Amino acid sequence: MVSRVYVEKKKGFDVEATQLLAELRDILGIAGLTGLRIINRYDVEGIDAELFGRCIPTVFSEPQVDTATSDMPETAAGDHVFAVEYLPGQFDMRASSAAECVQLISQGERPEVRSAKVYVLTGDLTDADVDAVKHYVINPVEAREASLAPKDTLKMNLAAPDSVETLVGFCELDEEALAAFIHDRGLAMDLADIEFFQDYFKKEQRDPTITEVRVIDTYWSDHCRHTTFGTQLDHVAIDDEVVRAAFDRYLEIRHELGRDEKPVCLMDMGTIGAKYLEHTGQLKNLDKSEEINACTVKCKVQPPDRDRALRRRSHLHRRRHPRPALRPQLRVPGHARDGRGRPARARGRDPAPQAAPTQARDHGSRRLLLLW
Repeated sequence: MVSRVYVEKKKGFDVEATQLLAELRDILGIAGLTGLRIINRYDVEGIDAELFGRCIPTVFSEPQVDTATSDMPETAAGDHVFAVEYLPGQFDMRASSAAECVQLISQGERPEVRSAKVYVLTGDLTDADVDAVKHYVINPVEAREASLAPKDTLKMNLAAPDSVETLVGFCELDEEALAAFIHDRGLAMDLADIEFFQDYFKKEQRDPTITEVRVIDTYWSDHCRHTTFGTQLDHVAIDDEVVRAAFDRYLEIRHELGRDEKPVCLMDMGTIGAKYLEHTGQLKNLDKSEEINACTVKCKVQPPDRDRALRRRSHLHRRRHPRPALRPQLRVPGHARDGRGRPARARGRDPAPQAAPTQARDHGSRRLLLLW
């Protein structure tokens, strides 16, 4: 049996709905939208009605600020209603936390929980307006429009995957065909990336699968590889005197630290402050490691009186990382990447030890204009 509850913030506490209403009116320019409500919907399977009733005011809602109902709250005639849920396989923090809390209360098995957001739009809206709102609130990478109908079960019937497509003839594609391939497949790679990828599989003497293309495309994206920060800046033009003075100071620090041979890039600008503080003896207890996504300091822990590393993760990818559809026959070219999992330098460039984080992109001449 699937139990369902709808939870809506009371007037005055509906901050999310109020903010979204303002965004849709101001950013999208939907002047006809006069009201918006957001209702959190929970479907639960694997517990009885008594336990579900106990969890409504303790897990799924806060009685002081929420209104919880077993039926969909009433809407006015002419309102537009739609729901949004996570795609199968995407992590749903709200549903996961609710399931854990129910288990803590029951001291039994953890139930299946699915959550969705129900949007109620009020106003003189056209179909184009409603579609614009849906496009604004639904990220197709992680979510989809959900059915408003009750569910008979939360168990997912997963069909057996088809055989993985092998891209026959990929290694023979010329530059024009590779560019068309990027466009047709909707890839984030640029031409230099896919040429590097193609060269690897030429050495392997086989064509890649679509899974291998999708995995590399995801993890070579700027979101993961931070290409923007590692891009070498060959020419920098700054109009503002204050910013120019700051950039000149950065160059002076580079020279003082003996980093003149290192490429100028945004990553170097962002990290040189810590390097300078360490060089001048002002940065104490620095913990050096290959981990570049965390801030770490050394401290004494009692007991025993030993050095310990206190680490604070600062990586922002977390659960919202774009996820390729992983299928069988996956092979990720290992030696096509450097020691930290990033792609090695393309087009036969010399990966000298003093080089910046290597890239598979050929950006040509760069020019950065900083505006204060």
